[in-house]
Amino acid sequence: MVAVDIERAVSEIGNAEGFPGLTRAWRWSPMSRFVFSLALDDEGDWAYQVNTLDSFDEGLVRAVLEFAREHRLGRGQDAQPFTVVPGFTYGSYGFDAVVSVPPAVHGYHIGRNEDLNEVVSAVFPAYQCEFSGSETLDEATYRFKRMLHPTVMSRPPVPYLRMKYDNTKTGGGSVGPDRGFTTPDVLLRELELLQGAPGSYVEFENYRGEVWRIVWDGAWIVNGASQDVPLSEEWVMTSLGCPTR
Repeated sequence: MVAVDIERAVSEIGNAEGFPGLTRAWRWSPMSRFVFSLALDDEGDWAYQVNTLDSFDEGLVRAVLEFAREHRLGRGQDAQPFTVVPGFTYGSYGFDAVVSVPPAVHGYHIGRNEDLNEVVSAVFPAYQCEFSGSETLDEATYRFKRMLHPTVMSRPPVPYLRMKYDNTKTGGGSVGPDRGFTTPDVLLRELELLQGAPGSYVEFENYRGEVWRIVWDGAWIVNGASQDVPLSEEWVMTSLGCPTR
């Protein structure tokens, strides 16, 4: 790996300025909606970066960078696709963890400074229910760039949710034998569509690897047991291990 003078590289970014209240840290805005913030680790040869979109909260970003620096989050070339460290809280936000992704996932400086890109962990506040810890690099890249919206500091949980289903009435169904990533609204829709569709099923998995299989037999049958109450959004989010609002 090429040695990178991170401080010099940041100084060459047009409008970078010191991050208030945090040593060896900077922030800059490539355009009005975005604020990018970066802090060096204690050794000075690795950095942690938080990108925000329409949601910059100086105190929250400072807390995330401090937490990442303290825990050396995702530091080095052998980091996992998602490194999840619980125990984070800040103000009224519901986040309970800080997560990092490696350079191969975030690509924050690709096309501008590839050497800098290779010594930066992207870090963001998150919810433990969003990660299983077993994601492949491709899965992490897909979820980071397409599902999690890590630049939005006001975001609700985006739970780790894999699902497969088949509906004899609508003709809809998943492709292949494996459960694929989806979102709670899709799960809720397919649960509702089970009503009056004998021979159909919905099967889903949460971040702990727990699996639910649901069919309809005049009522929802969940893992072989009749469910007395409707399968609501609250039931789904609780099953997925995520906080409910």
